[in-house]
Amino acid sequence: MEDQRGPAVSRRDLLSLSTVALAGAVPLAVHPGSGAPALAAVSPSQARGHEPEETPAEDLMHEHGVLKRILLVYREGIRRIRRGEQVPAQPLHAGARVVRDFIEGHHERLEEKYVFPRLVKAGQLRHTITVLCLQHKRGRELTGRILAATRHSRASAHQRNALVSDMAAFIRMYEPHEAREDTVVFPAFRKVTPAGQYARLGEIFEAEERRRFGPRGFTVLVHRVADMERALHIHDLARFTPPKSSARTSRGSAPAR
Repeated sequence: MEDQRGPAVSRRDLLSLSTVALAGAVPLAVHPGSGAPALAAVSPSQARGHEPEETPAEDLMHEHGVLKRILLVYREGIRRIRRGEQVPAQPLHAGARVVRDFIEGHHERLEEKYVFPRLVKAGQLRHTITVLCLQHKRGRELTGRILAATRHSRASAHQRNALVSDMAAFIRMYEPHEAREDTVVFPAFRKVTPAGQYARLGEIFEAEERRRFGPRGFTVLVHRVADMERALHIHDLARFTPPKSSARTSRGSAPAR
């Protein structure tokens, strides 16, 4: 049987998209008195002929893909609880752990440290950034409650309803949240960031991910999400394909009354 988790490949091999040349790129530097990496000048010989494998926006969008799959796990959990089934606590808790550790603890921190401040400084999307930051805060509150509610499968009717409400609120907020970032925020971030700095930020993002999760961290996370999907029997992509419409329906039959 095909392993739905996918092969054990590196993050960069999972999704290979367009790259940005490093002409005029800048390396990491550390400002005195701070432990945070900064952007400093680099010689043309260092930059010439080298391209990053993944841009910052590609990096963040790949991480959004992990979040989208967690939303599917939550959605299946909601469906089962509403049907009166036992709370699928283990996969839901595992999904919330990925959200807490990877999405909130890593992905959103990168946005808040490197993406949002640059846009605000450029005078762009200030209201949108304010809303996104508030949603990050609300998301962390919801995740905390989901983690607490899924420590075990036994729950009262009130607890089940509260869990459904929190997961539904999380889905409702993060679907437009990540869509707005992918289509508005990240393109604007690219436009206000010089090419060399933009390319170097891709390296900073990867270095931070490796520091926190190891060289295969992203691949391990994707496999963990696939295991949650398998536990909930939503791992088979073909099951999401709608059946072919009948000839009568395809010709535009009258809607049912």
